[in-house]
Formats: sequence, C-alpha cells, structure tokens
Amino acid sequence: MRNISFALTEPQLLNRTKTVTRRVGWRTLEAGTDLQAVRKGMGLKKGQRAHRLGVIRVTDVRRERLDAITADDCAREGFPELTPTEFVAMFCREMSCKPETMVGRIEFYLRDSSST
Repeated sequence: MRNISFALTEPQLLNRTKTVTRRVGWRTLEAGTDLQAVRKGMGLKKGQRAHRLGVIRVTDVRRERLDAITADDCAREGFPELTPTEFVAMFCREMSCKPETMVGRIEFYLRDSSST
C-alpha cells in the first residue's frame, strides 16, 4: 500500500476534520484507492519506518489550479481559520509552487485511525 504523508496536518486528519488534501503530483491516483496515512514519508534515515496514522480511502480525485480553492475546501483541508488567499500562500511556501500550479485535489475519509 502506498504511503501518503500528513506531516503538516496530522491533528486534523486524526480528529477527522481533514477530508480533502491537495498534492503536487499524484496524477495516477484513482477513487477507491486505499492509502496508508503516515506522519512523515520522506527524509527517513536508514532503518527508520514511517509512523502509521491509519488508512484512508480516496473517494474523489481531480486536477485543478491551487488558487481555485474555496473557503469550504480550506475548512475541509483542516484550516477553517484561513481564507483561500492565506491557504494558497501557506501551500506555496511549504511546497515551493505558485498559485497557478495545477494540483491534485484528493477527497477521502479515514477508515482506521489506530496507530501501528
């Protein structure tokens, strides 16, 4: 099963307020796919394993411009306090991209929140 990191939004994932995530890449992902949610997926040292947060089920995937995000999706991303402009600025800062970048909008639900 493929890992997907929630390093920046672990609390929102675990309290189930995050039901949408935007990702650069992930072009072949399809609805119905299960992914292993992890705390951190990259930059692990030799011998380290990703800390599992649970399994998510992808319910919808589409490509859209990052700056097309709505206030509703800011909340579904786990950031109800951010405006779309603030969310885009934060995302661009964290992911080194631009507001017009095409991203994958992934809708999902957390199937299993047990840590293993």
